[in-house]
Amino acid sequence: MGGFTSGSAEETEALGARLGGALRSGDVVSVAGELGAGKTTFIRGACRALGVSLQVTSPTFAIGHLYPAPVPVSHLDLYRLSAGGVEDWGDLEPYFDGTITFVEWPEHAGPWLPPLRAAVAMAHLDAFRREIRIDGDDDLRL
Repeated sequence: MGGFTSGSAEETEALGARLGGALRSGDVVSVAGELGAGKTTFIRGACRALGVSLQVTSPTFAIGHLYPAPVPVSHLDLYRLSAGGVEDWGDLEPYFDGTITFVEWPEHAGPWLPPLRAAVAMAHLDAFRREIRIDGDDDLRL
């Protein structure tokens, strides 16, 4: 899809909204990047485009949030999950049922993550700018 540069939280949210507008039920999106790269900010923009009206926050300590919307939206943060053990993954399966799902720290899912519609990678360029790379299915257009 391409690489983008964001200079603000608003720009990051706007890019997330562009992706969110292209998603449909059953889609899974991984969002990778170091701490503070803007993963939750990006997901917040996507959630707004998908009709989520509740406050979108990082589920780091809860592992997951499920937001009501025309198509429910799941937001998982696997940072604290052990490396993809079956015993942990079974608890997360309901987050993928009939939803659009965003997964932060996807590398912690091991082999259990369902097929992705898009993979987002975020990195710090400096204190204010982020590089955001989005790779997705051929039919996914931003």
